[in-house]
Amino acid sequence: MIGAKVVICQNLMRSTSIVHHFKRIGDAWLTASVHFDAFRAEPRAYLTATKWWIKRKRVRARGQFAPLLSQSPRAYRLWVLRQEREGRAHSQSDAQCPIIGLVDLTGGFDPKSLASTRQSMMVEALTLLAIGAPETPTLAAAIAQIDWSANPWLLPVRPGDRLAPGTADAYRATMIDGATQLIYADDDLLIGRRRAKPYFKPDWNNELFRQQDYLTGACIVHGTRADLEAVADRADWAAGLIANMVERGQGAPIHLRQMLHHRRHRPSPRLPARPIDIARELPPLSVIVPTRNRVDLLRTCLEGVTAAHYPQVDVIVMDNDSDDPETLAYLAALDPVRHCVLRHSGAFNYSAINNRAAVQAQGRLLCLLNNDIEMTDPHWLAILATQALRPDVGAVGARLLYPDGRIQHAGVVIGVGNAAGHAHRFLHPDEEGYFHRHSLPQFTMAVTAACLVVERDKFMAVGGLNERDFAVAFNDVDFCLRLNQRGWQSLYEPRATLIHHESVSRGLDRDPVGAARFAGELAALKRLWKTDEIYDPYHHPQLSRASEQFAVAL
Repeated sequence: MIGAKVVICQNLMRSTSIVHHFKRIGDAWLTASVHFDAFRAEPRAYLTATKWWIKRKRVRARGQFAPLLSQSPRAYRLWVLRQEREGRAHSQSDAQCPIIGLVDLTGGFDPKSLASTRQSMMVEALTLLAIGAPETPTLAAAIAQIDWSANPWLLPVRPGDRLAPGTADAYRATMIDGATQLIYADDDLLIGRRRAKPYFKPDWNNELFRQQDYLTGACIVHGTRADLEAVADRADWAAGLIANMVERGQGAPIHLRQMLHHRRHRPSPRLPARPIDIARELPPLSVIVPTRNRVDLLRTCLEGVTAAHYPQVDVIVMDNDSDDPETLAYLAALDPVRHCVLRHSGAFNYSAINNRAAVQAQGRLLCLLNNDIEMTDPHWLAILATQALRPDVGAVGARLLYPDGRIQHAGVVIGVGNAAGHAHRFLHPDEEGYFHRHSLPQFTMAVTAACLVVERDKFMAVGGLNERDFAVAFNDVDFCLRLNQRGWQSLYEPRATLIHHESVSRGLDRDPVGAARFAGELAALKRLWKTDEIYDPYHHPQLSRASEQFAVAL
């Protein structure tokens, strides 16, 4: 008997070893396939990334490889395989809170899809009520069958949706008595039997949710009978239930950073209308523009400010040692009623320049603006100002495009490159990108000061920009993070879109002095904010820290 048990154990170990062996082979094959796909799609970019890897410029190489590899149709398959190889255990819970699945059949369904969803629920030992089935033809009928005395959680899904193994335990382990009424998880799409288009979601982002429902179909809600009855006559009752729960605001929704839902369909984002409802009474605003020579850029920038549809604007031009005669003549000819020109001599210190101007500013709002910004829409300033007046908002940043039309800035992600990076860089605005995130207003951890609007009192409350540690680089990141700490969250507003001729007037930091300064500022950012350790809550740990384009981390 003992010998038989030993043989069985040996066979199990041998079988497990064989499975792991084949998974290693599959990993190697898929890895090679993903690299081949990347090379075939963009050979020049792939070879450039390879060159930097060979030269041991690993950070630069990873940054270039990440978006290339993520474009492969097999990249997510590789991620899934590696997750399975790691065998990550789902959270276990002793809680016995009932979770009731509600599947809506009223829009039509395939019996096989319903059977798939039912089987998935049975594996998780969850009760399933099918709205539209003979026994529960309506939501009201389903409501009557629920044992509300058990204080259940509700899980609305669509026919064909499946749950990952361990989903029920993962949700139950996250439940906190009274702290929240909604828990959501990450999801991907089922295309036939293949999993694709993963959505590694941000932690709760109320501003993003206004435009994009990333909860319905991938969450559980602790709703009451009255909550469900309130939406019983709505065709989109699940979305209505979740929207009502969010609006009630009893504890922020909790994000469970696990891929728990495999879906057949997702709600489409509601791309925002332009322009937004502008505030009725826009307060006086001061625009601060640092400059040095390059009158061609400055003229375009100031003309764009003048053309803005804004009731009361004054401009403070901070001249940092211009010596070009044409520039000096242009500055001298500016209308003194609208423009104030202040001289700021010495080494370029963006933080010190703006801080000095902020002290002189008369406006309730400040707009920090680079001299190499070009405006194409007269509503840009009013849009940014309207958002900046919100009591929960700190710095508001615009969407900035390169002159060729690609995105230069769509918010800042903390931790990219172990520092901070511009989200969705090099994406074209008309592309879908990462679930249209570049086109949706949303809270972010930071925005660029190349075009930033903030209330002057908030600017002063956090001490303005950090002149000592961040003379040129990362001063906006540090500033936004300090605002966030005070409860004034940074916000990205794509309905204000401008063109940024990045660093044209002052050049790039490629000389030894500039490189040394940048290295010091990078070290300060890591020291003060641990950007090489933390992850951005509006990003995701399963998205690459090497890429600004929201690429799956391989």
